[in-house]
Amino acid sequence: MGRISMIDPEKAPQEIQNAVKEHVAKGRKLTNEKKTLLHNLHAFLAVEESSYALDDDLQQLIGKLDADLYEYAISVTNDCLVCTTYFSRLLKEQHHIDPNNFAMTHRQDLLMHFAQKMGHDPKSITDAEFNAL
Repeated sequence: MGRISMIDPEKAPQEIQNAVKEHVAKGRKLTNEKKTLLHNLHAFLAVEESSYALDDDLQQLIGKLDADLYEYAISVTNDCLVCTTYFSRLLKEQHHIDPNNFAMTHRQDLLMHFAQKMGHDPKSITDAEFNAL
């Protein structure tokens, strides 16, 4: 059982309700984690909104599918069940692929390997691996 309760968005202060409306209007889901973070608007904005902005930047840099594969590989490597489940479902629903049974391009294979090293031991990434991307 969680130690911090989730907020009820409909009974929350107006600034929290506004943040929820804006978040949902962008097509994002209001998960239990987010309902907990919303006890503090600054915590919610720092964790959630910043992570979406970083994801948008990554997608612009390497593309949506490759970014999702990259984030999935990091999640698996870090043993984050919540993130792994999220990205696995995202890959299946948005890209129609099974991340465990997917014929990757050479570039995607490099990205997945790089992501695994980022999640496990980022200092072990060599200049050659970095520059190969």
